[in-house]
Amino acid sequence: MDIDQARAYFLEKKGAVEKRPFGPEVPVFKVGGKMFALINSHENRPSINLKHAKDNNEMLRSAHEEIIPGYHMNKSWWNTVYLDGALPDALICDLIDASYDLVLNSLTKTKQKEVLSG
Repeated sequence: MDIDQARAYFLEKKGAVEKRPFGPEVPVFKVGGKMFALINSHENRPSINLKHAKDNNEMLRSAHEEIIPGYHMNKSWWNTVYLDGALPDALICDLIDASYDLVLNSLTKTKQKEVLSG
């Protein structure tokens, strides 16, 4: 998966919007006003930052050298995932889905309903 494919997948999510609060070089993707992903380049490698249940982060990072603690993020919750071809697209999609679901489920029930009905 490349950056353009990741962006398209982010925006397929119900209620997902792209913002650029950190400047034009760092697209941020939000649901219900909360960030679930961003596109970045870390160490000159294309990457995305995704939120994940902190109980599973160490296992993910140990199993895949392309997944590291989130660059410029809360390292308990966020991972940087390199998109340079080493990880299967299905795994990347699963990680994106998990990030989106984690953030969506953190919203109030009213906000969730608003997002899902829009």
